Amino acid sequence: MISVFDHPWLGGLFADEAARAIWSPDRQLGHMLAVEAAWSRGLAAAGRVAPDTAERAAAAILSWAPDADLLRAGTATDGLPVPALVRALKDAAEAVHAGATSQDIMDTALALTLRETSDLLAERLAALEAALSGLAARFGDRPLMGRTRMQAATVITAGDRIAAWADPMPRHVERLAQLRPRVERLQVGGAAGDRAALGQDADAVIASLSAELGLAPTDRAWHAARDGVADYAGFLSLIAGSVGKIGQDICLMAQQGIDEVALAGGGGSSAMPHKQNPIRAELLVTLARHAATQVCGVHQAQIHEQERSGAAWALEWMSLPGLAVAAARSLAVAAELIGDIHRIGQPR
Repeated sequence: MISVFDHPWLGGLFADEAARAIWSPDRQLGHMLAVEAAWSRGLAAAGRVAPDTAERAAAAILSWAPDADLLRAGTATDGLPVPALVRALKDAAEAVHAGATSQDIMDTALALTLRETSDLLAERLAALEAALSGLAARFGDRPLMGRTRMQAATVITAGDRIAAWADPMPRHVERLAQLRPRVERLQVGGAAGDRAALGQDADAVIASLSAELGLAPTDRAWHAARDGVADYAGFLSLIAGSVGKIGQDICLMAQQGIDEVALAGGGGSSAMPHKQNPIRAELLVTLARHAATQVCGVHQAQIHEQERSGAAWALEWMSLPGLAVAAARSLAVAAELIGDIHRIGQPR
């Protein structure tokens, strides 16, 4: 257990249960099983297997009892869990995985995960916009010293600074709407990405998968074309960065001697009982900086050799989940922090 997002005590600061559930191993496996079951039904839709055979296969797939040890051992041997999963499923059912490759299953499962992540982010962006709007309504007309390069400049209003915090949020909503079609899509390529094993039945299989899983069909595989995933990763970092700016401003405004903001709660010091540290504002800065480091890994993972890369793909697995959780957590913390401001600026 080495991630701060699920650490037994550091998780008290970093954990986000909703985002963690979306990216959990159990949810990932559930998505892979759903894709395998849909694939079996797709084979029937194309006339490759009888419908009752496909339904028996799908039922066996969806009722398969997860075996983490089997998947762990299989991943150690094969570099990914799907071959071991398919071997186990084929012991229980026929019409399993025919014409698919492991990356088809895992990437389509990733598309389902990104869809759930996007739903969560959309909800939290709306909550943060509402919190900022409420803050502006309460304190927006109060005077506040404007600062450039952290030096006093001219007097502005609290509303001016809040507007700067809120300004990126509608653009993030727009970005998300634009991004979703690029990542919420099927991965169907087969061994070398050309769908050769499905032949003339490829379109029928794809149409069936799209209808069952609610993901967009694709004209070709994106095994080695990771720009959509990289674009989504950049979006996650942009969210965290915009929210990190809010946290940085509040940290500076809360400094003793500045006192431009008053927060409910705060953290204590083991050595200085008089202190009240702006813990959640600091957390927003930390999450933004963490996200900026992780997006580099996902961008590096675009560099696939030939039709598929094991090394680049595995790097994506290492970077993307933590980046997604960081972005989701930052939005939740920001809305809580904004709600706990009981003074910003000075009374008129």
